[in-house]
Amino acid sequence: MMSRKMMMRKTQRLIAEICRQTLIPPPELTVSQWAERYRVLDNSSAFPGRWNNAVTPYLTGIMDEMCNPYTQKLIFVKPTQVGGTEALINILGWSIMSDSAAAMIVYPTDDLGNTASETRLQVLIDKCPELKALYIPRKSRRLEKRFKGMTLYIRSANSPSKLASVAVKRLFFDESDKFPSVSKKEASPIKLAEERTKTYPFTKKIYDNCTPTYTNAHIWQEKESADVERHFFVPCPNCGKEIELRWPQIKFSQDKKLTNGERAETALYYCQECDGAIEDIAKPMMLKKGRWKEAARRIGGNQHPKKVAFWMNTLYSPFVTWADIAKEFLDSHRDLELLQNFVNSWLAEPWNFTTVKLNRDKVLDKTGKYAEGVVPAETILITGGVDVQQDRFYYTIRAWGEDLTSWNLRHGCVETWTEIENVMNQVYYSDGGGQYFVNLCAVDSGFNTDEVYDFCTQNSEWAIPIKGSSTDIKQKYAFTAIDRDNRGRPGIILYTVDGGYYKTFTVNRMAKNSGEAGCWYVYEGCDADYGDQVTSEEKVLEKRGGRTFEIWRTKTEHTPNHYWDAEVYAAFAADKLGIRYMRRNEAAPKKLPLINNAAQTSEESWISHNEKWV
Repeated sequence: MMSRKMMMRKTQRLIAEICRQTLIPPPELTVSQWAERYRVLDNSSAFPGRWNNAVTPYLTGIMDEMCNPYTQKLIFVKPTQVGGTEALINILGWSIMSDSAAAMIVYPTDDLGNTASETRLQVLIDKCPELKALYIPRKSRRLEKRFKGMTLYIRSANSPSKLASVAVKRLFFDESDKFPSVSKKEASPIKLAEERTKTYPFTKKIYDNCTPTYTNAHIWQEKESADVERHFFVPCPNCGKEIELRWPQIKFSQDKKLTNGERAETALYYCQECDGAIEDIAKPMMLKKGRWKEAARRIGGNQHPKKVAFWMNTLYSPFVTWADIAKEFLDSHRDLELLQNFVNSWLAEPWNFTTVKLNRDKVLDKTGKYAEGVVPAETILITGGVDVQQDRFYYTIRAWGEDLTSWNLRHGCVETWTEIENVMNQVYYSDGGGQYFVNLCAVDSGFNTDEVYDFCTQNSEWAIPIKGSSTDIKQKYAFTAIDRDNRGRPGIILYTVDGGYYKTFTVNRMAKNSGEAGCWYVYEGCDADYGDQVTSEEKVLEKRGGRTFEIWRTKTEHTPNHYWDAEVYAAFAADKLGIRYMRRNEAAPKKLPLINNAAQTSEESWISHNEKWV
């Protein structure tokens, strides 16, 4: 029989073991060590399973910077799809387990916050038993996750009252350049959120993860004002010297007879030190041996930086090849909107805002060597735009070809709806005798709205009503069903259009040189009034509520801009018909009219079933 003394010793050892397991703090881990031990990715990831720092080695230095007791703010200026958000999730998981203090993540919109909560944060918890043991589901909500000893708040930048309601020690921003301006009476969402960390003046941690947009936008300004800026350097497999991967060092075939894909397949990176060619196969080892180095220091050498910025481009991504990057450039370099996306989302550089200086003479010089009303042989389709005034109508008719090249066929001012109907139903001829009709006409519904709806209902085969958006919309255009049953008319679709987008779209083409793909032309002998009106506005930067916006405004007060608006509407109509994806069928009989009524009806049906795509 066991003696009382032995029983007491056994009980003491058991109590000691329980205390050791429950009271002694877990071993201190860096964020990257925590990620490899605890983070598990689900099947939506390119590499499902346990987190492996070797896949994206450049993230290790960024994540571990959060463990530096001196660093209070970490800025990551990045391209898309290199793991910036995954690094944020790792830092968050590490924070929950190592430091039980309130945290907040701020997303641009409520929708993104809800989606992230369900598809990222909940997965983080469910896939990590240690985090799940700390999670309190009965006290949690979608935008407020409760853990033992702390709360995680999920907020959007368009809810100022919620941003200002709690104190937090850990603050995360995801895509801060996309944050909206909340109110003229409120500070910017970023400032409101950062105010929540004032309770922790020495121990707060802020992580700002974003793809840049413009040089004067938030994230680039944060990078430029950081105490220290770091770039990632990798060893060249040929000469061994450390180099920073830069876009100009990717070279590919200049043979214009090849397709973009064929040219891109020849892409290689050439070392800026030895000019040696580097193939994709060498990138994983280069990344593994890479390291972050200071590219700029804006404080004294003996000072510990509090604000640290990291910058990298998509050339470091293990998920893309040199050919992928070259192909994206070749597909976008002739379209300024697509090129801006390449610069921002692939090169992680800001788009330098430049206002195209156009005037009447420059526009009138862009003659396509064709007469008024004559359709160029390269034409695929024709669109019209009508600017409705109280007592008259300004219209334009424009032909469109490949690569968004376009030609003004006719413009003018009439006083009745009947005249507009006659103009839009006129047959237009090419030099070869081909017949063309206006495929689609966009009619402004700002004035005489009911009359516009009635007109478009009566001419629904080729006319649609539009209006400019008075607020920011997420896409180039959206549509709404307008009920006309109470007037004895069937319902019609009203298109709400981002006028600023289509103005930029048009000006970018007006700025191209004659003969260049995508150029915007006028006919021989085009009148000066038209030239003045289509150059009557300019794009400027304006600050509102702490954010900078691009806006279009007339160069001088009371300057007529009716033809300019009509051209914008015609551009929208062409975009709606999908002109940027069309190619001319050289085998088609040129004398057949290019009437698009059936195609339009088909497209309307397609869009109705795919509303989220628009």
